[in-house]
This record gives sequence, C-alpha cells and structure tokens, in this order.
Amino acid sequence: MNGEWSLDALYAGYEDEKLKNDVTNLDEACARIGDLAKTIASLPDAEALRAYVGAAEAYTRYITDLSLFSELKSSTNTRDMQSASFSGQIMAKASAVAGDFAAIEAHIAKIDGLDDIVSSDEELREYAYLFHCLKEDSRYLMSPKEEEILARMNTSGARAWSDLQAFLTSSVPVEYQGKVTNLSDIRNMAYSPDAQVRKSAYEAEIKCYDRICDAVAWSLNSIKQQVIDVSRFRGYDSPLHRTLQGARMQKKTLDALMGAIEDYGLGVFQRYLKLKARALGHEKGLPWYDLFAPMGGSSAKYTVEDAKAYLVNVFSGFAPDLADMVSRAFDEAWIDFYPRDGKTGGAFCAGLPNQKQARILTNFDGSFSDIVTLAHELGHAYHDVNIFDHRSLNREYSMPVAETASTFNENVVVSAAIRRSTDKDEKLALIESQLMDACQIICDIYSRYTFESAVFAEREARFMSADDFCGMMLEAQKKAYGDALDPECLHPYMWVCKSHYYSGGLSFYNFPYAFGGLFARGLYAMYEREGAAFVPKYRALLRATTVMSVEDTAGTAGIDLTDKAFWMESLGSFEREVDEFEALLCK
Repeated sequence: MNGEWSLDALYAGYEDEKLKNDVTNLDEACARIGDLAKTIASLPDAEALRAYVGAAEAYTRYITDLSLFSELKSSTNTRDMQSASFSGQIMAKASAVAGDFAAIEAHIAKIDGLDDIVSSDEELREYAYLFHCLKEDSRYLMSPKEEEILARMNTSGARAWSDLQAFLTSSVPVEYQGKVTNLSDIRNMAYSPDAQVRKSAYEAEIKCYDRICDAVAWSLNSIKQQVIDVSRFRGYDSPLHRTLQGARMQKKTLDALMGAIEDYGLGVFQRYLKLKARALGHEKGLPWYDLFAPMGGSSAKYTVEDAKAYLVNVFSGFAPDLADMVSRAFDEAWIDFYPRDGKTGGAFCAGLPNQKQARILTNFDGSFSDIVTLAHELGHAYHDVNIFDHRSLNREYSMPVAETASTFNENVVVSAAIRRSTDKDEKLALIESQLMDACQIICDIYSRYTFESAVFAEREARFMSADDFCGMMLEAQKKAYGDALDPECLHPYMWVCKSHYYSGGLSFYNFPYAFGGLFARGLYAMYEREGAAFVPKYRALLRATTVMSVEDTAGTAGIDLTDKAFWMESLGSFEREVDEFEALLCK
C-alpha cells in the first residue's frame, strides 16, 4: 500500500482511449441538449419531459467522470497544469450548454399540470421531487443567453479565483526549524503532544501567510462580489437566501439551529475551553496553538493498517455493510493518505456514482484524530453508497444533510472507544478529543458563519484588504469563543486557509457542519435507544436526502428541525460530556 489513491476506475490517464471516447460522448450529449432546446416547445408535454430526462442523464454520465478525474488529479498536485487545462476544457463545454439547459428548464417550469403529468408517468415518477425543485428554482433563472454568459465568465471569474487560493495555500513554503515544509504539515503539528512544537508550528504558520494573504484577499473580494451580483441578478434577497434555496432548507430551521447555539451551545463549549486552559496552565484563556493539544493518554500513533483494522472492527458492530465498504476503501485504493508538497490540505470525499465508489483525500499523520477524520470521510462515502441506486439525476443531496453520515460515523467511532476504555488517561483523551471536534463544529463554525455574514455585508460597500479580513476574523472569533481563548493569541488568518469561503456557487459552507453535527448527535441518541432496529431507518433517511427537503428528510425519523428544542437536546448531550471531562480532570 503506497498511500496514494488510484483513479483507474475513472481513467488510466489523459491518453486513455476511454477518456477520449467519453469526451466525444460528452460532445454528443451537449449537442443533444442543444437540439432539444430548439425543439422542446414543439413536443407534447410528457414527451418533452422524457426527452429532457434522457438528455440530462447522458450529459450527467460523462460530465461527472471527466470533471471528477481532472479535479481529483489536481487535488493531489495543484501544479499539474495538464489537469488544470483539461478541467478548463470540460468546464467550457458545460458553460456552452448552460443557456440550453436554462431554456429547457424554463419551458418545463411553465408546463400546466406538471406535477400531474409526472405522477402519472411511470418513467418520470421517480423524478417527482426533481421537477418540483426545477419549478421552484425557475423563479431565479435568467434568460438562456445570460445563463450561458455567466457560466462562461465563471471559468475566468470565481472558479479562477478559487483555484488561485487553492494553489497558493497548497504551495506556500513554510519555514520551520531551518527547513521548508508545507501548510498541511505545519497545521498537523497542532496535534503534537509537545507544547513547544505546537507553539512554534503556530508561529511559523502565522508568519507564512504574509507571503500570500494579499493575493488571497483579492480572491475573496472578487468571489464574494460575484456572488452578490449573481444573487441580485437572479432575484434572491441575499446570498444567504440563495444558499438556503439551494439547500432545500427553511430559514426557520437555520434560525432554530443558530438560536440554540447562541443561547446554549457557545456557553457549553466556552466552559470546556476554560477547563482545558486551566489544565494546561494558561491563566488568560486558551491560546490558539493549544486548541488541539492532546490531553490524557493520547500519544499513541497509528499506521494506515491500524486505522483500517480499528474502523472495520467498530463499524462491524453497527452495520456490516458499512464495515464492508470501509474494507473496500482501503483495499481498492480509494484513499490518498499522506501530506505532500502540492497536495490540497484538509480532507474530503468525492463520490464516483457511475463506478459506485468514492475517493477520499486526507493528510494522515497517525493520530487518533486522523482515524476520526477517516471515519468522517468514509461516512460521506457510505451516504453515497445509499443513494447510488437512485437514477442519475437523483444523486445530489443538499448542503446541510451532506454532513449527516460523516458526523454520525464520528459518533460511532469515538463513543465506542470511550465505552471500551477502562484507563483514566485514555478516557480523558477520548472524551477531550470528542469535545475538541465538537467545539469546532459549534464555536469555530459559528465564528465562520459570523465572519462570512460580515464579509458579505461589508463587500456591498467596499473592497477589503487582508488587514480588514484579519480584523473581521478576530472579531468573529471573540464573539464565538468569548473569554475562553487568550485574546492575544487567536488566528487572524483563518480566512486564508479555509477553502469553504472560496466558491462562486456555494456560500455559507459553514453552518452545515453545525447542522450535521447536531443532527447526527440526535440520530445517534435514537440508535442508542433503538439498537439494530434503527439501522434500516437510518439507511432510508440517507436515501431520502436526495429526493426530499431537509425538513421532510428529518421527518422520516420523526424529527422537527424547526423546533429549537431538538437542537437544544443535542447540545445537552455535550454538556454531560463536559461534566465528565471536568470530573476526570479532578481525579
């Protein structure tokens, strides 16, 4: 096992005849869509809908594989100019048919009795929710020509600015102890058991941002201005309104979630951070470089083989099909494990729907936290496995529920470890690790949401400098963490290294982590009550995420997401862990 993934399930390379044939197939699919845009108005309604489904399914088949291949290649080597060039070519093809899709979908949205036609046609019935959303979204479509222009301009607009941020953060040299390393490596040192390593790595990280922060600030300004403009052109009230519409989520649900965090959650985790600060000898609050300091007996290191055995064993007790999928992921080179120069930082999972597989990128360093990260990304893969038997246009779940299975997996892994532990130091380490991760999805995510909201509000009036962004980030962190962190040692450059801010099509990719964490926590509580009987219900819920709204998906499990009480109950389970954490510190 060399630690790198294989993309052969997609293509063997850019000279692969299969890839060349699929480019031809994509061109033919695009031409088919163009022809349909010209003729759809002359077709009977049911025939027009079936023609749309056929053309869109063919297009989706080829655009998915071709774009995934180049994007995955680029993620492990941001200097790969061939992949960047190929990705641009594929996106140009997609941009060229954006206007045609807009014309087709605008026509469909105006069909009288659309819902009745779909429900009475066996071939179309499975796409009832798709057509419902298409009709809703048609209110925000521009003219076909405007849609085409926007799609073409995006290649050299928000997408290019996003690529610049990824390139700069993955390739910036970081000087550390007389050597040069990369940002992924230096950020991994935040988990070191050595306090001096954590502090010096933090200082090296902060210093390296001076090299790139001005360029990244231009990226952030440009992307957010494009989002504001496009939201206005389409008729959305705001970028947040656009995000919620795309998320199939009510503002009432977001308000209930954020209200519970503000009223209860921030206090719970600020108390945890103060306890940790005192335990580590800090009198002025926890310095940022010790946010991820391991506590208790957490110095164990794991190999990739250890991680596989651990995860397969744990998931076998929950759902054998999940354990089997995890085993396949390791054995069939679905995972790219180790940090290296030019590789994107962090972690992600990309589903390969046509192959019924996934590809997972991590920056594995051997800590227990890395095992939890693997569990998280494998949760995304399991979510995908449960939707792959949908037809191809029904395989995209919305942003909030995207973090459900991943965070549920974290609960399974860490809770099992805590139950099995009989050693005080080990239990302290495990509970603290879970609280540390949960603190990220509550306090850190709240700060990110606050920061992005402020950026959108301010961008309407002015272009912001790197110093402006740093100041806004510090204010957001102080609001989220209160006096639990040392105000003289925060992280003003967190806006530089988080790729979530740098998308022209997906804003506010922060609150879904809080949503997913607390939603999964509530689901895990159901599993603890119901045992094995819960697992089929869980699979059904995951499958529903692509064909129902967020609220209706939760409703399949009897959960009302617009009720603040649900979120408060999930947060309450963390308060009980803080109590146990405090008790262990006092022993």
